[in-house]
Amino acid sequence: MGDIRVAIAGLGNCASALVQGVYYYRDARADEEVPGLMHVDFGGYFPKDLKFVAAFEANRKKVGLDIADAIWVEPNCCVQFFPNVPKTGVTVLPGPISDGVAPHMRESFFAHDQDIDPSSILEELKRVKADVLVNYLPVGSADGARIYAQAALDAGVAFINAIPEFIVSDPESPLAQGFKAKGIPCAGDDIKSQLGATILHRVLAQLFDKRGLILENTYQLNIGGNTDFENMQVEDRLASKRISKTEAVTSCVEYELPTKIGPSDYVPFLEDNKVCYISIRSRAFGDLPIDLDLKLSVQDSPNSAGVIIDVIRAVKIAQDRGIGGELSSISSYSFKHPRFQIDDFDAQKHVNEFIEGKRER
Repeated sequence: MGDIRVAIAGLGNCASALVQGVYYYRDARADEEVPGLMHVDFGGYFPKDLKFVAAFEANRKKVGLDIADAIWVEPNCCVQFFPNVPKTGVTVLPGPISDGVAPHMRESFFAHDQDIDPSSILEELKRVKADVLVNYLPVGSADGARIYAQAALDAGVAFINAIPEFIVSDPESPLAQGFKAKGIPCAGDDIKSQLGATILHRVLAQLFDKRGLILENTYQLNIGGNTDFENMQVEDRLASKRISKTEAVTSCVEYELPTKIGPSDYVPFLEDNKVCYISIRSRAFGDLPIDLDLKLSVQDSPNSAGVIIDVIRAVKIAQDRGIGGELSSISSYSFKHPRFQIDDFDAQKHVNEFIEGKRER
């Protein structure tokens, strides 16, 4: 069916996992089940069909390198599960910093000091004829995310928003309205992991509720040592992240549920290992307590790479079919803050119906 030409904004740990994953699964066949991919064959597209054509980065140590080299540059600490990524022939370009690098991160992130005109993003997307732009900027990049979304809109390129800035999910957003008006597909916001803290917390809350228990309160505490956690030490950058993660869980019940969810601490030696603690307090038959406490430990960045590979292929299918605007099925299935919060298993059915052409978006 041809290549899917992918551009990336932000070559951090998540991008490292995505690039490795595309090559790791390049020989995956439609008739086999492989760990980490929910769909090997996604409407006729396979992981090997993704071709990286552009990358933008604020880290001066990555700028000027081939993507295959830049994904290993500090402070990246994603596990190397496919260390022999071949040269892509694509040189990483400097991206506008805007609010994409927090003040406390400028030194550890090796932020460049170039004054980059945002119009250069638009020009590059057009030059390389990108199909899709994936936004992997750090949490809290409100203005930066919109710079890249606007460039994608102006270039006629599909947009995937992997971070908790409410662009695709907000029907009043001028950008979301622009993608719909121009017939350009978009998906978001805030990518879910394949099996991460949020999806696990959601399913547990749904299970308690559907079994007739009354949830009294719940919390989720996350710690990790990658740049995402270092960035999120500043509470001002966390507002949308806390909303995104909290609504993903509280939307599972129809009553007010006291909830506390969000990053708790930065532990450098954990690197890309994310540790999550979930606690749920509930009342069961006879008004007696049933409580749950669990710990989940994952390699954070690879945990969402397979999901993004699905989303990229979904927006390409939408392009092939001439469908523009927010893609509800893949957004509800793959993101913490979609426009429509629905049951995860129903969302999976919607995605399969979209692939089969039985559902428009």
